[in-house]
Amino acid sequence: MASFNKVFLMGNLTRDPELRYTPNGTAVVNLRLAVNRKYKDRNQEMKEEVCFLTAVVWNKQAETCNQYLRKGSGLFVEGRLQSRSWEDAATGKQRSVIEVRAERVQFLGGGSAAAKSGPADIAEEPSQDASADAEWLEESEEKVHEDQ
Repeated sequence: MASFNKVFLMGNLTRDPELRYTPNGTAVVNLRLAVNRKYKDRNQEMKEEVCFLTAVVWNKQAETCNQYLRKGSGLFVEGRLQSRSWEDAATGKQRSVIEVRAERVQFLGGGSAAAKSGPADIAEEPSQDASADAEWLEESEEKVHEDQ
């Protein structure tokens, strides 16, 4: 059976990027993204809905995003859906999340020095130890959820 996992998103950051490093020294950043959809309902009234997503960016691309992006920055993300699950240390319950694993990020306008020179287009280099990095990310996210 054929399958295809590709995501294209254009939206704005809802908060500043959250850059971290794995124990192996690999950079990873979470980009919290709001994607809006405008449409007309049955009564021809304009409606708007917002979808909030997390895009996970790795390696040099993560550091570049952290350097140039801020809350409100517009960006285009190309990637794939990825699900993760872990056991919540506080409750002992199984938790899971579906995120966008960014393969390419393009900055869109927005006033930073990088944006003034035109859109920046950066593509991810494949991680050498993706399984170890994913395991670290699960542990890291568990700590983030405990703090919230």
